[in-house]
Amino acid sequence: MDFGPDLAQLVEDLFATMYAARGVGLAASQVGDPRRVFVYDCPDDEDVRHLGHVVNPRLVEKDGVVLRGPEGCLSLPGLEAGTERHDEAVVEGVTLDGDPVRVRGTGFFARCLQHECDHLDGLLYVDRLTGWRRRRVLRRAARSSRSRGPGG
Repeated sequence: MDFGPDLAQLVEDLFATMYAARGVGLAASQVGDPRRVFVYDCPDDEDVRHLGHVVNPRLVEKDGVVLRGPEGCLSLPGLEAGTERHDEAVVEGVTLDGDPVRVRGTGFFARCLQHECDHLDGLLYVDRLTGWRRRRVLRRAARSSRSRGPGG
């Protein structure tokens, strides 16, 4: 990966897009960029704010209790479903400068880290759903796309 001004611009654009959509995280793949980068501005369960970016992230640890909690996605606006995630997660990667970074999250922030890593592996939270939860959110997504019409 080229660690020059183009990458810095991507991170800046990801933050701007995430804030405009009122999200807490955004992966480059969500805006059609194939680079393995995500940004976040996300609280944990103690309402401590976590702000940053990770280039070439790897989810190296998922631990703790598996909890089902509400999860939405900027790729599926207006939809959410109870999704199982570990309540502790660790992501390793590098910064824009190529410096190693290790991000540890708990609670909601752990959910965010797992969610964004999933995007970079080609997954949406609905891919983790089964049974009626999956059917329900897919029906709602289909109705939502029909109501927006072509090009919506």
